[in-house]
Amino acid sequence: MSPTAADSAPSRPAAPARAGRAVRLARLARREAPRTAVAAAGGLALAAAFPPYGLWPLSVVAVAVLALLTRGRTARQGAWSGFAFALPFFFVLLRWLHVVGYDAVLGLSVVEALFVAALGAGLAVCSRLRGWPLWGACLWIAQEWARDRVPFGGFPWGRLAFANTGSPFTPLAALGGAPLVTFAVALAGSLLACAALAAYRLRTGPRSPRAALPGAGALGLAAAVLVAGYAVPVPTKGDDTVDIAIVQGNVEKPGMDFLGRPLMVLNNHVDATLELARDIQAGKKKRPDLVIWPENSSDLDPFQYPEARERIEEAVRAVGVPVLVGALIDHPGKPGYIDNKGIVWDPRTGPGASYAKQHPVPFGEYVPFRAQLSKVITRLQRVPRDFYPGDRTGVLQVGPARLGDVICFEVAYDEIVRDTVKAGARALVVQTNNATYGRTGQPEQQLAMSRLRAVEHGRAVVTAATSGISAVVAPDGRVLRRSEEFTRDVITARIPLRDATTVADRTGAAPEWVLAMVGLLSCAAAVLIGRRGRPDKEGQK
Repeated sequence: MSPTAADSAPSRPAAPARAGRAVRLARLARREAPRTAVAAAGGLALAAAFPPYGLWPLSVVAVAVLALLTRGRTARQGAWSGFAFALPFFFVLLRWLHVVGYDAVLGLSVVEALFVAALGAGLAVCSRLRGWPLWGACLWIAQEWARDRVPFGGFPWGRLAFANTGSPFTPLAALGGAPLVTFAVALAGSLLACAALAAYRLRTGPRSPRAALPGAGALGLAAAVLVAGYAVPVPTKGDDTVDIAIVQGNVEKPGMDFLGRPLMVLNNHVDATLELARDIQAGKKKRPDLVIWPENSSDLDPFQYPEARERIEEAVRAVGVPVLVGALIDHPGKPGYIDNKGIVWDPRTGPGASYAKQHPVPFGEYVPFRAQLSKVITRLQRVPRDFYPGDRTGVLQVGPARLGDVICFEVAYDEIVRDTVKAGARALVVQTNNATYGRTGQPEQQLAMSRLRAVEHGRAVVTAATSGISAVVAPDGRVLRRSEEFTRDVITARIPLRDATTVADRTGAAPEWVLAMVGLLSCAAAVLIGRRGRPDKEGQK
């Protein structure tokens, strides 16, 4: 035999081996197809629980579906069910990113779904333990804890709590914030799954009152968790009040090019404020104590462009009260960087205290690994300069009110809002610019977060948006006033100012850390118990 023939002989079985793997994969796909389809349906149901649909009971049902799909499965099978559940969920939830591109929607959905795949693996492992509904609910917290922090500071969209900002679970936010609301929803859903399993066993096995007790008990506990929020007091009475006006100036058009011509957005807000001033002088409206403009309401840096500064000062002097102005400012100490700021503009003394956004959005307000990624993804060149993160909370004295400024997506991050309240904010302001994502459902999702924050911190929350939705939310989460999208509007309201803090403020992140740790420890315990059981089974064999 020649060396060439000898060298080639061992390679002949490779093709049959590959064919065998392909056959096994095909069989696996056929076997898992029904579960995968159910998982995808569960993910779509969870998406419908969030705004703009707002069918919050589906969040409980979706948790139950994932719990049933992972019950008694291997970690690998559970991970696949979690991924199949999460990918359609995030794709529908984050569809508003299609203005950037559907590849962005899919890419972010895949990244977020990987966290839920890990959750699915954990649910499968812990499903062998007694009390598995409790451990599963804790694992939901661990998944959200991780997803809210990594990568690049995390992306909290899609938390179970944000689908339950007007449900019986909502008051629990005053005790443990968004994590406790998520825990309650996940626990109710897991208990519902437990009850469904017990009902199935009754159909296929002996029926007796004793056999029905586990299912009835699980269903009763799920109902108790559901109504537990009604026992939580949500204080709404203010120590005093302040009259505000929110100016929504509107933009030229939705989408990536919402700014239009330079000064257009600023002129819209100036003109709306001048109209408010005329109504005040004519006695049609009462003069507010302060006026709030949204994020990016000045589309030019007023400290670099005199015409922008003159227009702002014209509006502020006309209305005669301090105005919180949103503007993009060249960073004074970091050449080439931008600050996204809220600036208190006084009618007599001009610009004063300000707050710079602490958590810029990756790939939207700054580009990680810019030099490398910009060569591959040319769309990133539309973000020509990076925003620089602020280093302090947004507590600002605006006229008679000490307000906590939170800019746009920052409302989704627990610690930013909590630190602002603990620093002395008596009411919260969310300055936002949703024009890029107008009429996509994103503004409704962000307003839902404001509603949860109101209950969590016992504070009125004022959302000021360039193109909508601008709104006033009471401390109990009720929306008192709101605007329509892509209209010019001025909302006036009297809001309470509160000094008292909630239990959630005082406990901080502790409930989330404890619940997440319990979930991870339960996984570790299940793995150890499983390993100890294997030698016994082998010995019996």
